[in-house]
Amino acid sequence: MKIRKLLALTMAAAMTASMTAGVAGAEEGGVAPEDLKVGVIYIGDENEGYTSAHMAGIDEMQEALGLDDSQIIEKPLIGEDEACADAAYDLADQGCQIVFATSFGHETYVLEAAADYPEVEFCHATGYQASTSGLENMHNFFTSVYESRYVSGVVAGMKLNEMLEDGTITEDQLKMGYVGAYPYAEVISGYTAFFLGARSVCPDVTMEVKYTNSWASFDLEKECAEALIADGCVLISQHADTTGAPTACEAAGVPVVGYNISMIETAPTQALTSASINWGPYYTYAVQCVIDGTPIDTDWCKGYAEGADRITELNEAAVAEGTEEKVAEVEAAIIDGSLKVFDTSTWTVDGETLDSYVKNDIEYISDGYFHESEFASAPAFDIAIDGITSITE
Repeated sequence: MKIRKLLALTMAAAMTASMTAGVAGAEEGGVAPEDLKVGVIYIGDENEGYTSAHMAGIDEMQEALGLDDSQIIEKPLIGEDEACADAAYDLADQGCQIVFATSFGHETYVLEAAADYPEVEFCHATGYQASTSGLENMHNFFTSVYESRYVSGVVAGMKLNEMLEDGTITEDQLKMGYVGAYPYAEVISGYTAFFLGARSVCPDVTMEVKYTNSWASFDLEKECAEALIADGCVLISQHADTTGAPTACEAAGVPVVGYNISMIETAPTQALTSASINWGPYYTYAVQCVIDGTPIDTDWCKGYAEGADRITELNEAAVAEGTEEKVAEVEAAIIDGSLKVFDTSTWTVDGETLDSYVKNDIEYISDGYFHESEFASAPAFDIAIDGITSITE
């Protein structure tokens, strides 16, 4: 057995005794707020959008629950490698009763730590293995970000219509570009939702996707956006974590829809809005569960209706007239359930409408739509639909 695991077993036993003795003021099995420690493992830091959004969510949780700065232990710039395991063990050793990890590739290492610290709750964003791990203290969480992707696509479609009307582009130039990180379901689900949102108001648009094979690389994202623009794409969006693509778009005079944070500062004349996640509701929910001594959902996924998804502010200098009103209409339809992002009547595969899609023995299509993120928190939509071309090299 590794020394680290041996130490973990010893610490876990000590923490069990400590948590049992230190719950004064909390419900039975819970933790008094003043005794709480929260650990967070970030893939990046405050300088890239994805991690910045997570940090904002932690701040929201801290304020909502009245925690002191000393009760939050944050570890930025932790890669998807053994460093993540080291970070998870260290946070548990420091007495954290709950540990969050934020990147897809962190999951294997979080599972290792969760097995060795059964008294610590481990919550992993964007993953999928909690439900099959057999570990009661392992949890996955994400949001229905495809909803905000769809809404941001509507903003893009409105802009394309304006560009058509004022003669900036012609019908045969209706092609968007998308800077993707990896060809994972998370990315495919997102860019498909964005495309469907755009096509809901601009029916003839097509889209080309290029991958960087990196979650966060300013240079690669900028180069990818420049290549898409050179290929004739007249509007760009992204599932990548830096300002690389908006920087390229501002220089080229091409409208852009960002991700995670507002890109208006980076691209003041071209940024329209960004699809965004509000992580605060989950962080607050999970930490409150620890305080109350109540179970944390194995898979948690919420969306617009619960305030977990949104778009950033509309750039009045760049969006098309009427965009604000259209966005309000679409958001209301998503919240009341009358609009299903992956309504099968709105997309085809090789010219055919799908009425079935089985993945991992689960039937995802019923009642006329693909039930994204309803069976697990991690996105499952990985279908190549008509109108989108992707280049993986």
